[in-house]
Amino acid sequence: MKYKLIQKLNPLDPEAERKWYASPVKEGTINNYQLSKKIAGLSSLTRGDVINVIENMIDEIPQFLMEGYSVNLDNLGTLRLSISSEGTDKPDNFSSENITGRKVVFTPSPEFKRTLKSIHFEKSDIKEGGKKT
Repeated sequence: MKYKLIQKLNPLDPEAERKWYASPVKEGTINNYQLSKKIAGLSSLTRGDVINVIENMIDEIPQFLMEGYSVNLDNLGTLRLSISSEGTDKPDNFSSENITGRKVVFTPSPEFKRTLKSIHFEKSDIKEGGKKT
């Protein structure tokens, strides 16, 4: 994986000198078509079969999360819904209007974490601002 260096301000100490940090270089985005074509090439399924499964997963996962289920994707990890809310002094004063946020939390599986630890990093020739040196 390539990385570039970016200079960041410490939000806890805005007067401090900015420091340089690694930031991943995004090579692009893989869409469902590209993913399904790659998976089809690795299996006996057609690209249409694979895209059908991907699209159905995209439809079903949010439904399961909204029903209160975690979705375990085996060696990839688990998705679950998390909510945040404003607190109240008494339980009787709480209503659903106190819920202020919702997000999906992804927890990688142990296998996926091991894969991430094996990433080889390489400095890119792209400087801050996206220009090559």
